[in-house]
Amino acid sequence: MSPVIILLIVLFYFLVLLGIAFYTSRGANNETFFIGQKKSNWLLVAYGMIGTSLSGVTFMSVPGEVNAKGFAYMQVVIGYFIGYMVVAFVLLPLYYRLNLTSIYSYLQSRFGNTSYKTGAGFFLLSRTLGASIRIYLVLIVLQHFLLDALGIPFAVSVFVILLMILLYTFNGGVKTIVWTDTLQTTGMILALVITIALIASELNFSFGSLLSAITAKGYTSIFQTQDWKAGNFFLKQILGGAFVTITMTGLDQEMMQKNISVKNIGDSQKNMLFFSVILVAVNLLFLILGAALYIFLEAKGISFPAKTDETFSMVALNYLPPVAGLVFILGLVSALFPSADGALTALTSSICIDILGMKDRSDWSEEKKTKTRRIVHISVTVLFLVLILVYQQVITSSVISTILKVAGYTYGPLLGLFAFGILTNRKLKENIVPFICLLSPIICWVLAQNSVAWFNGYQFGFELLAVNGLLTFIGLFIISKNTMERG
Repeated sequence: MSPVIILLIVLFYFLVLLGIAFYTSRGANNETFFIGQKKSNWLLVAYGMIGTSLSGVTFMSVPGEVNAKGFAYMQVVIGYFIGYMVVAFVLLPLYYRLNLTSIYSYLQSRFGNTSYKTGAGFFLLSRTLGASIRIYLVLIVLQHFLLDALGIPFAVSVFVILLMILLYTFNGGVKTIVWTDTLQTTGMILALVITIALIASELNFSFGSLLSAITAKGYTSIFQTQDWKAGNFFLKQILGGAFVTITMTGLDQEMMQKNISVKNIGDSQKNMLFFSVILVAVNLLFLILGAALYIFLEAKGISFPAKTDETFSMVALNYLPPVAGLVFILGLVSALFPSADGALTALTSSICIDILGMKDRSDWSEEKKTKTRRIVHISVTVLFLVLILVYQQVITSSVISTILKVAGYTYGPLLGLFAFGILTNRKLKENIVPFICLLSPIICWVLAQNSVAWFNGYQFGFELLAVNGLLTFIGLFIISKNTMERG
């Protein structure tokens, strides 16, 4: 399929997003931008959150890892599901009881301003790094397979894509994203389903016979139970997945901003339960797709790509009918936009509310608040632009993984802070809190680098996040006094 035709389709896709934004942002104000005036439909929120949770990294990486790891990723997905139950029945009731707009303001009411700013600061750092890298990863694929062929420089591509996202989130914020995420989730799921169907057709398989072939190849193995010291031991993966969800969903303003935009706690919990079930099913589809890709390559005598992340794109764009290339590009774009639009909105909200204290500024008119929010929104977009252009110059594929892990470390202190607030009634020495929250990730990094030598071959996996939170909790306990009623 011609790159020009694909580009025109992508532009049409964006115009649809812009149309949705125009419709949903009519009469919008700051409350609309931050929490959708608490009128979001729970079912739309649940469905749209799939697109936010499954970034472009997931879209490319999970299918590519099946040849080496089988369906082992389901260990982490099981952990995700457990984590979502904790979010639904522990964290969401807390957020609704306190009627929060920014979830980090809980730390202010429970401990004080320093803990509040510390928690918000860790979120801003982590989400800025994580979201900008995810956007970069998708953009370099689009650049390689589409935009280079049209002679469009990478810097221009980044500028245009971010400008497009800025335009459709500028006024409506969360209210708009709830609807655009629904479209984008549909694009991702359709890309998965259509590609699987095309592969089955090319191999003259029914869906059932494709599943039988996947099972016969041994790809469906899930649990690693042999070596408890290994990073992929099943209990570590499940535990790690649970804590990843609790922190990167339940303690993440981007994800919770959509949940608390639902009008009441009951609907918000239904949203989380429905979302978690669908997410498990979609992740399973990603793994089925990965296995189907490798069966296709083997059946056709095609060499496996050197980089597993390129498996999906290589097959869809080179060896399947042209419609596969189209749905791959649309699926990839659908993975890109939720990674960016939600992050831009959440970072704007956190800076305005947590750092600038906009909700408490009674001396500011609504017009001044709106102007400030828009300036922040544009500034965050420019920051993303600068970071992505820097990544192009300095990042290799191996370093990307490392930086994402570093970004993940920043959620450990958030886990420790929230857990300490919920599980104890102790008061903190606030001036020491930032030092505890900085020290814990550093200790975890040292442990991860030396665990094999220090602990008889033990390798940390996702459970390092729980260790990070525990160290923060212990540090906070040491600097606390039991002189405060539970908040």
